[in-house]
Amino acid sequence: ERFREAIADGLLSNTATTVWQRLRDERGLDVGLTTFRRYVHELRGVDVDRVTVRMPLTAPGEVAEVDYAHLGTWTDPRTGKRSKVYAFVMTLCFSRMHFVDVAFGCDQRSWVASHVAAFEFFGGVPRQIRMDNLKTGVLRADIYDPLLNRAYAELGAHYDTLLDPCRQGQPKDKPRVERAVPYVRDSFWRGRDFSSLSDMKGGALGWCSGVATQRPHRHLPGTVGELFLHEQAALLPLPETPFELARWALATVHPDCHVQSDGRFFSVPWQHVGKQLHIRIGERVVCAYEGTALVKTHLLRPGQRRYTDPADYPPQKVAFLQRTPVWCRRRAAELGPSVVAIVDELLAGPHPLACLRQAQGIVRLADSYAADDIDDACRRALLADGSLRTVRNILARGRRDDDDEGHVSNAGAFLHGRQALLELPR
Repeated sequence: ERFREAIADGLLSNTATTVWQRLRDERGLDVGLTTFRRYVHELRGVDVDRVTVRMPLTAPGEVAEVDYAHLGTWTDPRTGKRSKVYAFVMTLCFSRMHFVDVAFGCDQRSWVASHVAAFEFFGGVPRQIRMDNLKTGVLRADIYDPLLNRAYAELGAHYDTLLDPCRQGQPKDKPRVERAVPYVRDSFWRGRDFSSLSDMKGGALGWCSGVATQRPHRHLPGTVGELFLHEQAALLPLPETPFELARWALATVHPDCHVQSDGRFFSVPWQHVGKQLHIRIGERVVCAYEGTALVKTHLLRPGQRRYTDPADYPPQKVAFLQRTPVWCRRRAAELGPSVVAIVDELLAGPHPLACLRQAQGIVRLADSYAADDIDDACRRALLADGSLRTVRNILARGRRDDDDEGHVSNAGAFLHGRQALLELPR
């Protein structure tokens, strides 16, 4: 007892072993380390933070716990490439029935897909799912108001199950699956060889429905497999319509009224330029949301990378987009045969889209000139270079004299003819 105060002060900054060693060397403490540790334990008393509470047994079909854990490293026998292997584990809390899915990483899609596969394996859905605060499931960790990933929240709504994130940094909030992970790693993974990822997945399913069901339950009479038959009947039924796997992303609307996601471009109404929208990429449909409001939908087509709806542009921009080669030819036919000829010549080249602006410019001359004048100017321009510049210059000079056709130069800017240039004053 005469060392009590010194021991208490020493334990504030050092371990029990160090305090014992210093007191022995410096102050002549004459007790063994084991006795000293026993005294320190009595001195400290019970650490409240280390006291555990036994989790009560849950009712059948009520709760499942989910964890994502590193299994080990796998070497591809064909290429020799080494890859980290991870396991998604879902444990039904009543029966301790496990579902294990194997993957090379945890992204949003594989996280949701593993849940879907687990529900199919169990033949039903537990009413509550407890999980860690992984970004693939939870965007903001909060004990009272967690923000779920939208893809994950969509899964919960479809299967009518409560997604309940555990407290951050508190693995004991889901003790059943935490205890299951070392068991999965030891019983299923270690000492076994696999030829591929599909071989691992198949092996995991076989292990779940075989070896894992034969172990005795820790707290109830019977095996895990026998208790699972009782719990399976209490699970929520699977929905009639299958769940569509979708990926959610956050994208900014570019000045061209498009958002980019998965290497593809999708138009949205021009009023949203500069905003961040939530993009849902499904198997057949892409949807853009501002908050919870749907603002645009596109049907996906194989191989297509750009999806543009002209109605998404401002009205003054739509008119320009609709002036396609077909529109130019149709409008040229309304202005005259020479206009048709010059437009066809422009659009018949090896790069028609490069000349589309010129063709659009020629037919737009109808906004300022009569159709007959435009047709006559095009007839004359065809004798030269047939460019928009030449047609404009002819119209600007008002030249309608057929006798001067031969003096039209190939240089669209010089319409006086060669002789006129020679007669210029010096």
